[in-house]
Amino acid sequence: MSWEPLRQRQDKVVKTLTNSIKKNRLAHAYVFEGGRGTGKMEIALQVAKTYLCRVTQDANPCGECKDCRRIDSQNHPDVHRVAPDGQSIKIDQIRGLQKEFAYHGMESDKKVYIIEHVDRMTVQAANSLLKFLEEPSDATIALLLTEQKHRLLDTILSRAQLLTFTPLPTAALIASLQEEGVSSHMASLAAALTNDRSEALEICREEWFAQARDKVIQLTEELRNRPNQVLVSLQENWLSFFKEKEQLDYALNLLLIWYKDLLFIQLSEPEHLVFADQMQALEQQALHISQKVISEKMRAVLTAKQRLGANVNPQLLMEQLVLRLREG
Repeated sequence: MSWEPLRQRQDKVVKTLTNSIKKNRLAHAYVFEGGRGTGKMEIALQVAKTYLCRVTQDANPCGECKDCRRIDSQNHPDVHRVAPDGQSIKIDQIRGLQKEFAYHGMESDKKVYIIEHVDRMTVQAANSLLKFLEEPSDATIALLLTEQKHRLLDTILSRAQLLTFTPLPTAALIASLQEEGVSSHMASLAAALTNDRSEALEICREEWFAQARDKVIQLTEELRNRPNQVLVSLQENWLSFFKEKEQLDYALNLLLIWYKDLLFIQLSEPEHLVFADQMQALEQQALHISQKVISEKMRAVLTAKQRLGANVNPQLLMEQLVLRLREG
């Protein structure tokens, strides 16, 4: 596999790495920081493949040799991956890594280790890793992946080259989903919920999310046209459908997106709509509401999301929310 598909997602990161590869100046340690779905693991594996491949051409691994194939099948003896054991990465995992690296490489002297969610290391594990980084082998590369670099020790950051992974542009994500046969309105919805392509594709392929979208649209209609019945509908159609906390959080996110769309209608910016196929309904609602009231409703939804995170009773939370949303 060439670097080109990865370059389209993370141009600056790939340019930095491939330039270093061509000049034979890869750093002994990198911190890859960025949100979910930004390609950190894909690029980490590409670095490992390029570093260990013996038939590289213009910084591209051949993809066919034994080293490349073994990395693809996740069983290369000189590529070690560490991930949280439960909620954290423990000191025994780092000690085990150090023990592995005390031996000569199985295929060559080169070794690569990839630590996922490196920010979840215990204090003891972080200090053990720091000692490991302070005495790097010339033939060893460390790739430390994180979504929260601020949780890493400054001393670890100072011993590694930091590369920041930027989110995939929304338009590119939507186009990518549509190439998979996803409808435009579901692609827009998924892209508004996550920047992770695999998660977005999963959202689009689950019938539950399509139904959830319909439930949210129905709630907004009832809040406007049948406000006195909305509490009954909440019991019959909403709470019985959004049973899990995570599901209810998705529902609140969808509701927040709806009110954002109302603002875009008010601002005459329809090109930003997520619920674009609901243009007529949005325009009708926008005629009877002010920007100030829309902002208040958005704050109410955000408050509900915060309370949900604090484990407030979901039924009580939603009843209080719809009473606030009925106002104005």
